[in-house]
Amino acid sequence: MLKRLTVGALLVLAGAALAQDIKLPATLTVTAYETGSSGFNIAVAIGKAMKDSHGTDLRVLPAGNDVARLAPLKGGRAQASAMGIGVYFAQEGVFEFAVRDWGPQPLRLILSSSACNAISLGVAKDTGVREIRDLRGKRVGVVVGAPALNQNAFAVLAFGNLTRNDVKLVEFSSYGAMWKGILNNTVDAAIASTISGQAKEAEASPRGLLYPPTPAADKAGWARLHRLGPYYAPHTATCGVGLTPQNPVELPTYPYPIVMAYAGQPADLVYGIAKSMIVNYAAYKDGAPGADGFELSRQNFQWVLPYHEGAVRAFREAGAWKAEHEAHNQSLVKRQAILAEAWGRFLRTSPPDEKEAFQKGWGAARSAALAKAGLPAIFD
Repeated sequence: MLKRLTVGALLVLAGAALAQDIKLPATLTVTAYETGSSGFNIAVAIGKAMKDSHGTDLRVLPAGNDVARLAPLKGGRAQASAMGIGVYFAQEGVFEFAVRDWGPQPLRLILSSSACNAISLGVAKDTGVREIRDLRGKRVGVVVGAPALNQNAFAVLAFGNLTRNDVKLVEFSSYGAMWKGILNNTVDAAIASTISGQAKEAEASPRGLLYPPTPAADKAGWARLHRLGPYYAPHTATCGVGLTPQNPVELPTYPYPIVMAYAGQPADLVYGIAKSMIVNYAAYKDGAPGADGFELSRQNFQWVLPYHEGAVRAFREAGAWKAEHEAHNQSLVKRQAILAEAWGRFLRTSPPDEKEAFQKGWGAARSAALAKAGLPAIFD
């Protein structure tokens, strides 16, 4: 027992020494989903660990849509964001980012959370819906200016062989407003993590809430889902609304939140953030549901977005970054460069200001550039 205690004490001291080596500014600013969302709660938990370990104040700015979350980073007012899959759409320059003020963005991953939860359509129990296909004719929430949320909803609907034309779309100004719509009975289904505070609030309401399954065995359903959401994967969810290890449900998921920064953020700063999140994992993993998904062993180093060079340095130090990861990362950086070049060429053609015509022209230019490079366009 004495030996075990001595080893444990040494590990604690080693962790403390590593934490002292990390250099972070006195204040960091990150954006996240709205107050009460799982992403916001996790960011706050990470911020507390940074404050306790390094004296750094982490300001978390809640924002209602992807454009609002990225704008402070683009403008230099924030260093990072706890994003959803909107980070992928921004990289690709599609949906709300297919406009003159945005286009494809040079974004980089730091770390992301893959936990016991899933991200799918939560449905009010009083609707009688038990399978995705049962949503035909029901009211499904969408958020103006939030392509991540909306595309996810459409992808999950596709699993049930439904399109946006098969349901009644109800527009909301923000994620929070959409989930208030569940409580107020102005909408029947909305996209969210199973551990979202809003989803749990809906579960406790008179309407109740459930997440209809998307079984991995349904290959045709998953093929339809992947055409709209290639970043999704089948997952056995064991936590959140109606879910336990004893009562799991097969649902779609992807990492969330996705802590990211622009490629131009200083490597030393991003290295400090990444290393802090790795070294201080034990201090924040139980601070909010889903925070445990940031464990280093759960990182997907061959996903759909490249990692920042500062984060890669931290992964190399931890012995987690391998040659195949570097090769994949460079291929994703190349994809971003091709998109950036295509965007520049497109703007030089003096495209029309009218939104639909602009997006149609950019979509064609984007697809052509990727096809020429032998890369999939994904969004045609």
